[in-house]
Amino acid sequence: MPVYDYVTLNTGDKMPVFGLGTWKSQPGQVEHAVEYALKSAGYRHIDTAAAYGNESEVGQGIKASGVKRDDIFLTTKLDNWDHGDPEAALLSSLQKLDTPYLDLWLMHWPAPMNDGGANKGIDWVDTWKAMVNVKKLNPDKVKAIGVSNVSAEYLTRLLEKSDYVPAVNQIELHPSCPQAEIRKLCKEKGIVVTAYSPLGSDNSPLLTNEVVVKIAERHNVHPANILISIWANMENTTVISKSVSNARIENNKKLVNLSDEEIEELLKISEKQHFRACNPEWTGWGDLGFPDRKGVKKD
Repeated sequence: MPVYDYVTLNTGDKMPVFGLGTWKSQPGQVEHAVEYALKSAGYRHIDTAAAYGNESEVGQGIKASGVKRDDIFLTTKLDNWDHGDPEAALLSSLQKLDTPYLDLWLMHWPAPMNDGGANKGIDWVDTWKAMVNVKKLNPDKVKAIGVSNVSAEYLTRLLEKSDYVPAVNQIELHPSCPQAEIRKLCKEKGIVVTAYSPLGSDNSPLLTNEVVVKIAERHNVHPANILISIWANMENTTVISKSVSNARIENNKKLVNLSDEEIEELLKISEKQHFRACNPEWTGWGDLGFPDRKGVKKD
C-alpha cells in the first residue's frame, strides 16, 4: 500500500500524515525536539495539549526552527478542567503557544472535571457544542476542531446530538490496541483518525514482537518504523510519534510501504497480545504523565 503524505480534513484543509507528539516529553527537552523536528528533520506536524504543560516550550521550538507558521500543522487540546469555558482555554493555549491560530483544536477527553473529580454539572456533548460555537465566532483563531479518546459509543452520541462532525478523532492505536470499531465508524463519517502511542509505550513489547521484527527485517528498518508505518499506509489516517532524541526523531520519519497482508498480520497481534498504553479508566493523572493534578480521580 502507498504511504500517504497528507489527508484532507472535512474542512478542506490538508493535514500531514506524520507528526511529532509531545506527550511525556520532559521539560527542557520539548523546545529542542520541536525545533529539531521542524528545522532539521523536515517535520511539519506538531501535536501538544494543554494538559501536557508544555505548550509554551512547543511555541518556543516553533519560533526557534525558523519554519514559517503557515507551513506547520499545529494541534493542541482542551483540558478536562476547561470544559466550563472553552473559549478562555483556547485563548490561553494560543497565548502559550505564541501563535495567532491553531490548525486543529481537540477535546482531549469526553470527561469534564473539576477539583473534586468528575464534573457532573457539565455534559461533554455540551462542551463540544460550545467548541463549535467558539470556532464559528473565531474562524481566524482555529481552523478545525475535533475530539480525542472518543469511542464508537461516545461518537455515536455526539453525532446524534450535534450536526457538526468532528474533523479528527485522536486515539491510541497500535497492533495491541487496533480499535477496529471506532476506526470503521470514523471512516464512514469522514472523520480522520490520528494514531497516538503507535509503538505501544516506552520500552514496548511490540518492538520485540516476532511478527513486527520479521516484517522490519524484510524492509531493512527498525521495528518502530513498521509500527508507525501501519497507520501511514491507511487512507484518512494520520500518526504522531513522540521523541526528544535527534536520532529517533530522524529515524521515526522513515515510513515504509506495507502490503495488505503485512498490515493484516500486524493487526492480528492483538488477538494474542492486547494492552493499552493510556488506560481510559485512569486512577490518577500521574499515571498518564500529565502535570500534577493533586491526585484528582475520575469516578
